[in-house]
Amino acid sequence: MTMPLSRDQIAWRAAQDLAEGMYVNLGLGMPVRVANFAPAGEEIMFHSENGIVGVGPVASEAAADPDLTDAGSQMITLVPGAALFESSQAFAMIRGGHLDVTILGGFEVAANGDLANWDARATHKGQLVGGAMDLVTGAKSVRVMMNHTTRDGGARLLQACTLPLTGLGMVDRVYTDLAVVDVTPDGFLVRELLDGLGPDELQDRSGAELAFAEEYGVLSAPAL
Repeated sequence: MTMPLSRDQIAWRAAQDLAEGMYVNLGLGMPVRVANFAPAGEEIMFHSENGIVGVGPVASEAAADPDLTDAGSQMITLVPGAALFESSQAFAMIRGGHLDVTILGGFEVAANGDLANWDARATHKGQLVGGAMDLVTGAKSVRVMMNHTTRDGGARLLQACTLPLTGLGMVDRVYTDLAVVDVTPDGFLVRELLDGLGPDELQDRSGAELAFAEEYGVLSAPAL
């Protein structure tokens, strides 16, 4: 089996499903990297809930400006046409249904589209709900990026979430280091699978029944 995708490669894959003219919110952690891989030549406006539309790639050390950060204090860049405003206006955009897509990190996703992404019940980390509940309710499409399993090998795709929920039945698509999986009315449907990994192996690493698209593709990404 080839190596699982890196965090940058998962972000690259998620970016390939974005299209011209979309307004897209990027959650904290792994999703922030999606802005680094926006399809060339297409205008995609990335939104940050601290009050930015027009977030560009993560800032290099040379370009870092402490006055330009996203909602997670990650130093960022801006694209031409970017706008800065109050956080209250950013949430008005979210709650008003003006975002085409939100891409969030996740701890667990259930077969019915439930998402748990704010409280892992870890003793060394506090709860961090942030704006996630607003985002999964307000965005037109909810997509999740995460490793397919926990560090201990536990499943993250489950029949029902075990952690506190962020939203009910909201997730459309999940990008992991092993697969691209849609959430359908009938449960999980695998659209792409890492080269060299068989369907039975992916099923063994999942906590819910997986269906496979009739002609599922190969999950691949450039070396990053």
